[in-house]
Amino acid sequence: MQSLSNRAKKLEAKPMTLAERAYLPAIFQGLSITMRHFFRAATKKQVTVRYPEEKRPFSPIFRGLHVLKRDEVGRERCTACGLCAVACPAEAITMVAGERKKGEEGLYREEKYAVSYEVNMLRCIFCGLCEEACPKAAVYLQPDKMAPPRFERDEFIYGKDRLVEPVDPNARSIRGIQLTPEQAQALSQKISQQPA
Repeated sequence: MQSLSNRAKKLEAKPMTLAERAYLPAIFQGLSITMRHFFRAATKKQVTVRYPEEKRPFSPIFRGLHVLKRDEVGRERCTACGLCAVACPAEAITMVAGERKKGEEGLYREEKYAVSYEVNMLRCIFCGLCEEACPKAAVYLQPDKMAPPRFERDEFIYGKDRLVEPVDPNARSIRGIQLTPEQAQALSQKISQQPA
């Protein structure tokens, strides 16, 4: 999809200087950094962890994977206004807006909704500007989940199937607008009454 802001720049390759063409200063600089880390690792405690088997504790201000929130009756909050995509400095968010049809009032909160909503996790810098720009409180970055490792680049493009939070109130994200206990109980009863 094409970005909504059209801020993409075309870069031209500059000619290399004599020092850059020789590569020797850069090679020696890289070797010195490697040797410094080698001796530091040999003499001190290991500073890296074996992710994803081991995980470090998250900071209280950590911003992780995006989530598209639902309202108190389980409808999607996003109206595809595009403010999150325009606010994104990395142009990681793309969407296609659509109009709600008759009979879909239980699925989408407003008349407009996002038919397609994608976040490229390889471009995202997790700054949280999309969260701040959203007027409907639909986009949040979760404080306890990060993008899992993958082998293919296209697996880092998250669509609505992985972004929209579940209807079940117990499986929802802990960030953003939360349901009151009464709303959560009413929604749980509504889900249990629906045919499987």
